[in-house]
Amino acid sequence: MFIGEYQHNLDDKNRLAIPAKFRLSLKQGAYVTRGFDNCLFLLTTKEWQKLVDKLAALPIGKAEARGFSRIMLAGAMDVKPDNLGRILIPDYLKKYAGIDKKVIVAGLNSRLEIWDENKWQTYKTQIEKQADKLAETMGEMGI
Repeated sequence: MFIGEYQHNLDDKNRLAIPAKFRLSLKQGAYVTRGFDNCLFLLTTKEWQKLVDKLAALPIGKAEARGFSRIMLAGAMDVKPDNLGRILIPDYLKKYAGIDKKVIVAGLNSRLEIWDENKWQTYKTQIEKQADKLAETMGEMGI
């Protein structure tokens, strides 16, 4: 399980050091792809396969299904942490997420999200202001 929020920096070669507590889970490899709200998703191979299986089951005749599959799959890259626990963030994903140098790695149970630090702070401030409304909505969903 991935939880927590960690500040890291991209180095000059677009490598991101994964927080030490998550490295073992990613040791055998992982996948990074476009996420939502202009962040990146980093998934273990096991979680990636679950996502791929769900995408494969979507009806190819639906434009939304094709579009979603394209966003998630065509933008993905397999990554394997080096000996220092760093992964390469490709330029096209760095650009998509608007990442400069400072990065937030957020643990969200089955995935990690990689955010530009300023975008994360803006998003977090907005969502925290809506906490009561979100709690009410989640309650309606049975959570």
